[in-house]
Amino acid sequence: MTTRLFSDDENDFAPVSKRAKMSKGKGVSECAFQNKLFINNEFVDAVDRHTFETTNPATGEVICDVAEARAADVENAVAAAKKAQDGWRRTTGPARRDLLLKLADLIEENLEELATLETLDNGKPLGVSKAVDLPLVVKCFRYYAGWADKVTGQTNPVEGDFFSYTKVEPKGICAAVIPWNFPLLMAAWKLAPGLATGNCMIVKPAEQTPLTALRLAELIKAAGFPAGVVAMLPGFGPSCGGVLAKHMEVDKIGFTGSTAVGHIIMKDAAESNLKSVTLELGGKSPLVICEDADMDEAVAAAQVGVFFNQGQVCTASSRIFVHESIHDEFVAKLVAATKQRTQGNPFEDVMMGPQVSQEQFDIVNGYIAKGKAQGARLACGGKKTKGKGYYIQPTIFTEVSDDMTIAKEEIFGPVMSILKYSDFRDAIKRANDSKYGLAAGIFTRDINKAFEYADDVAAGTVWVNTYNSFDTAQGFGGYKMSGLGRELGPKVLDAYTETKAVMVKLGHKPGH
Repeated sequence: MTTRLFSDDENDFAPVSKRAKMSKGKGVSECAFQNKLFINNEFVDAVDRHTFETTNPATGEVICDVAEARAADVENAVAAAKKAQDGWRRTTGPARRDLLLKLADLIEENLEELATLETLDNGKPLGVSKAVDLPLVVKCFRYYAGWADKVTGQTNPVEGDFFSYTKVEPKGICAAVIPWNFPLLMAAWKLAPGLATGNCMIVKPAEQTPLTALRLAELIKAAGFPAGVVAMLPGFGPSCGGVLAKHMEVDKIGFTGSTAVGHIIMKDAAESNLKSVTLELGGKSPLVICEDADMDEAVAAAQVGVFFNQGQVCTASSRIFVHESIHDEFVAKLVAATKQRTQGNPFEDVMMGPQVSQEQFDIVNGYIAKGKAQGARLACGGKKTKGKGYYIQPTIFTEVSDDMTIAKEEIFGPVMSILKYSDFRDAIKRANDSKYGLAAGIFTRDINKAFEYADDVAAGTVWVNTYNSFDTAQGFGGYKMSGLGRELGPKVLDAYTETKAVMVKLGHKPGH
C-alpha cells in the first residue's frame, strides 16, 4: 500500500500502520512512500508483524512505522530469489541492459519525489539530494546498463589438441547491506552492477533511512524486473543483516558501513558458506595543504571535505595537515568561511542539515567533548544549533596532535582537525599513520610533489587539487581497515561474477 506524505488535509497523509503529524516545511512537495517489505515483487507485512519507526532528523518526529524484516522474511526473500535465479541468469545482456535503462528513466522521471523523500528521512539539504544524490543514482544505473552486454569470457591459447575458453557467470544470490548517509546512491552502487551481471539482489537498507529504497522497489517492479530478482528488507543489523551474512544460500554479501560491523560480517561469512565479501568501511582521510597551494581553492575543498553531507561521509578529510608557513592565514580564512555556512530546515536553501539520528548526534558531541578535554583549541562551532532536530554546528579544532582521539578515530560528523607540519615527507608519514586508508587529498601547484604524494600515501583514492570528486567510471575502495574489494568502475563486476574455464578435447590433431 502506498501512503501520501503530505496533503491539504492533515488527516489524509497518515502511514498505513501509524498516524504521524508532520508540518509542511518550506519547499516540501507531495510525494508518496511505501512502508512494507518488498519480496517477490509484492509489498508485504513482516511475517511476525513487527515494525519500527523511522524519524525525521530535522524535527525528531516520527514519519511512520516500517515493516521490520527478520529471519523468516529473509527466508522468504531467499526462496523467491532461488526460484527466479535460473531464469534471470539466462536472460541476455541486452535484455538486462534495457531493464536497467528503463529503471534509470523512471528514477529520473521521479527525481523530485525521490529527492524529497531522501531529505525527509536522512536530513540532507533538498538541494543536495536533487543536484548530487539523485543524478548520481541515474548515472550509476545507466553506466552498468552499458556493461550488461559487454561482460564476456575469452578463448585461451592452450597447448595440445584442446579448445579452451572461459565463461563469466553471475554469483547467484547477492545481499547488499546499505548505510544511511547516502541511502539511495549506495543502493544503486550495489544493485546496478549486481543486476547487470545477472544476479538476484536482496537489499537491507539502513533502519534509519528505509523509505527511498522501498520507493525504488516500486520503480524496479514498474520497470519490468521479474519477480524475485530484487528484494528490499528494511530491518536491523543482527536480526536481518546478520541473517543474510550467515545464510548458506546467499552467495555474496556487500556491506558499506563501520569497520566494526565489517569484522562481524567477515566472521559470519567465514563461519557459514564462505560467501564472497566486499566491504567499504571507515576512514580518517588526510588532506595535505602545501605552502604553494591556491589558498581559496584549498579552503573551499576543506569545507567540502568535512562539512558536505553534515560530515557523514566515509571519505571525510577530517585530518587536515597545513604547512606551518601558511597555517595561520589558512585557519583564519577557513574559520571565516565556515561561519558563513547556512544550516537549518533541509527543505529550505541551506548548506547543511541535521545529523541523521539522535544516536549520531550524541556520538559527534561526544567527540567534540573529547577534543576539548584533550587540549585541542575550538576555533569555531562545537554547539547544537538552536531548535528541534539533530543539528550540530560545523566545528573546527586547531592545535590538534596526532595522538588525540579526534585525530585518530572516525567521527562521521562535521568536525575538522587541523594539524601543522613543516616537512613534506613527515606529512606523508603522519598521513599514513592510521589504521584506515580510504582516501587522501593534496593541494599544491607542484606536479612532482602531487605525484610523490599519490605514490606514497596509503589510500584507495587520492584527490589532487580537488576533494570528494566521484565518477561512476572510477573504482572506489580502501586500503588497510577501510575495506575489501572495489565499488564502481569495471572492477566491481568481478565481485558479482565467477569465471568458469572449459576445456574441450578436439577430435583431430592440429595440422591434420
